[in-house]
Amino acid sequence: MNNIVYILHSKKLNRYYIGYTSDFDVRLEFHKNSPSNKFTANAKDWTLFLSFKCDNKTQALSIEKHIKNMKSKTYIENLIKYPEIIDKLLIKYKVEC
Repeated sequence: MNNIVYILHSKKLNRYYIGYTSDFDVRLEFHKNSPSNKFTANAKDWTLFLSFKCDNKTQALSIEKHIKNMKSKTYIENLIKYPEIIDKLLIKYKVEC
């Protein structure tokens, strides 16, 4: 099973959406057709900005929470510019099973 942290971007909203999934293709379809009460329903132009695999669900959820808590577009954009940040997050939130 894949445990993926992903970030979507909407040019229309100039916003990012951070999420976790174990099935990215199904999750992306959900966002593209999301119910009107969901945040991603506010735009139809969501594109994948970044995704990376985690070792397990616990690690993925911890990293998702960390990125959301940063509340920073600059931080999210730096994840692309400086991939070593992702490596450090994967180490920081590594969970031994």
